Amino acid sequence: MLSQSLLDALNEHMNKEFYSSYYYLSMSAYCESVNLGGFGHWLRAQSAEEYGHALKIYNYVNDRGGRILLKPVAQPPVDFQGAQDIFEKVLEHERLVTAAINDLYAKAVAENDYATQAFLQWFINEQVEEEKTASDILEQVKMVGSSSQGLLMLDRHLASR
Repeated sequence: MLSQSLLDALNEHMNKEFYSSYYYLSMSAYCESVNLGGFGHWLRAQSAEEYGHALKIYNYVNDRGGRILLKPVAQPPVDFQGAQDIFEKVLEHERLVTAAINDLYAKAVAENDYATQAFLQWFINEQVEEEKTASDILEQVKMVGSSSQGLLMLDRHLASR
């Protein structure tokens, strides 16, 4: 059984994962509105992945006999300043998620909840990949700079996700 404080923290983090999904979906909508469908496709896939992360927590809490508490999901921003701005925000957001997961893990350690520590290890590993991918795409966007041709090539590449 989960302690109340760890249950509260997991429910809170589940909300953060749902927000991540919503945030990336908003970014996707922006990209599609400015004819960057490949970027939009990548972000929509990322949104679905984040939703899956929230459900992973949902299932874990249920498996441990905890009560799910779904809170309102905050409205994400809707306006961005292009691909570089978006991927700067993606990287920043992934770093915030990493910090939140690390805090959760520290709480599980402090409470000697070994099952939750093992569960969170998957998220810790996932965040390494998430930050690397966001950083790689951001660096590629920076490399193409104001080159319309380069941005369109990167857009096509991201559409293949």
